[in-house]
Amino acid sequence: MSDPFVIARSDDGKDLYLLLQMANRHGLIAGATGTGKTVTLQVLAENFSRLGVPVFMADVKGDLSGICQPGGENLKIDQRVQQLKISGYSSQGFPVVFWDIFGEQGHPARTTISEMGPLLLGRLLNLNDTQEGVLNLVFKIADDNGLLLIDLKDLRAMLQYAGDNAAQFRTAYGNISTASIGSIQRNLMALEEQGGEKIFAEPALNLDDLLQTDRDGRGVINILAADQLIRNPKTYATFLLWLLFELFDQLPEVGDREKPKLVFFFDEAHLLFNDIPRGLEEKIEQVVRLIRSKGVGIYFVTHNPLDVPDVILGQLGNRIQHALRAFTPRDQKAVRAAATTFHTNPKVNVEKVITELGVGEALVSLLDEKGMPGIVERALIYPPQSQIGPIDPAQRQSIVRQSLLYGYYEKIINRESAYELLQKRVEKIQENEAKAEVAKPMGSQLARSIIRGMFDPIFRSKGTLKSKSICNELEFPDLEEGNHIILKSNAKLVPVGKFPELPKPKWIDEGRWKVIKILEQDFIGIHLANGPIPREYPCYTRRCFIKSICPKAGGEFFDPWRNELGMTKEEHRLNNIEQLRHREESELIFPKILKNPE
Repeated sequence: MSDPFVIARSDDGKDLYLLLQMANRHGLIAGATGTGKTVTLQVLAENFSRLGVPVFMADVKGDLSGICQPGGENLKIDQRVQQLKISGYSSQGFPVVFWDIFGEQGHPARTTISEMGPLLLGRLLNLNDTQEGVLNLVFKIADDNGLLLIDLKDLRAMLQYAGDNAAQFRTAYGNISTASIGSIQRNLMALEEQGGEKIFAEPALNLDDLLQTDRDGRGVINILAADQLIRNPKTYATFLLWLLFELFDQLPEVGDREKPKLVFFFDEAHLLFNDIPRGLEEKIEQVVRLIRSKGVGIYFVTHNPLDVPDVILGQLGNRIQHALRAFTPRDQKAVRAAATTFHTNPKVNVEKVITELGVGEALVSLLDEKGMPGIVERALIYPPQSQIGPIDPAQRQSIVRQSLLYGYYEKIINRESAYELLQKRVEKIQENEAKAEVAKPMGSQLARSIIRGMFDPIFRSKGTLKSKSICNELEFPDLEEGNHIILKSNAKLVPVGKFPELPKPKWIDEGRWKVIKILEQDFIGIHLANGPIPREYPCYTRRCFIKSICPKAGGEFFDPWRNELGMTKEEHRLNNIEQLRHREESELIFPKILKNPE
């Protein structure tokens, strides 16, 4: 069994030990600002490191970096050593690795879009339920198509791809709202303006680099510089949550160990639970309950015990409660709540004492060897052996450069991912279109010459539509309902097709005419869809008009789209004939039937 370590001494001179095998049962350090929480955190981190347990903690005020240097002459430390009558006290520094999302005060700590996942990313982007649902669909489409999401440009490209092809994905994945896509894109822009793009890149943080010991067997203390990150509380909380979830997902089950594999301090824990969705809160509850079996202890550091949900608060076995100020009704409620969570001690009136505690003094209750909470004791926290307060920037940079990790995380890797793959698809489509445009004129001119000779007399006749003659002269082999026919007119040339990278064309020259009905051998009902396209057509077009070709003499023309405007069948027929009369200059070419148009 590993040795316990002393963290405080009670008023009656009893040392209070934290058992190392119980350290993965989690804990809470609470108290008002200026009551000594940061120093308590430092004392715990030092002792875990000394016993070979790696530590991760966020430095939100910038004053934890001194843990790497021996404590110098400090009057308050000397007074506490004398007050507690500590024998053999000595100053020493501890091994540290500095991390910084922005890469300025430590090794860059990054993740990827795929690793963070839609749940945490939805919270980071402040999305509503509908937008989170769309984001989940986008992640699913990316996974199914082998498109890796690494950074924000990958996610933006994937969102655009999903929005442009929403009709194509609707059947397999569900409705993808373009409005939701737009909202997500706007929130991504806001995140970029706050520097959030620096979170997402490769190489991503390797968890094994957090679980290191030095050559003397001491656990490495990993310190995340969070004094800038904390300015965006949601980004701060989301990144630490991602790290916690990754530890839970990747570390193997180890059961009860003599000592933890890692102790994780979550400072300013109230930020974690502010405006948190219920689904995410349930995920945190699950992680806190189960991660101890993977050898990880979680310690929440916050102002008020009420900042932590009751379900999670009940999982925190080791408690250190610094002073609370009961100036408001909520503060008074917090005092009563904190008092009821301790194993009562008849010698200590917790509700009264909790408001009288001095700086560096706390109510302490730790788990015994059976996992039972010990009775609460009023005690003074032991002084740290390392420097209290920050080191200067030159010292920090020197430690970063001497680290074995230096040079690995500093160099960004930009491998092929969703953005590059989608760009290649666009370029290939554009290349094919360019080839088609080059090959088109020769065949089109020849066909025009042939058809013009055949149909000039018909189309140049005024006032009469000789549709039956057209039908008799044209042959459509194997024509079936649902076939597509290519139509060309003498309007401006604009490519049409399933090209998501193209903007919506202003005018259409070449479109697909779809056979909608076959009444008799000499009647072909077809329509030209020139956008906004009906849902069943996977292409960008703009509807110009809809007409019937070759109606049988005396037959009726019916247009279901115009019918939505309240037009009668007769009005449809007359309107159609009138349009054809004004298109005497048109040249209709039917070069081929497309059985399965793409």
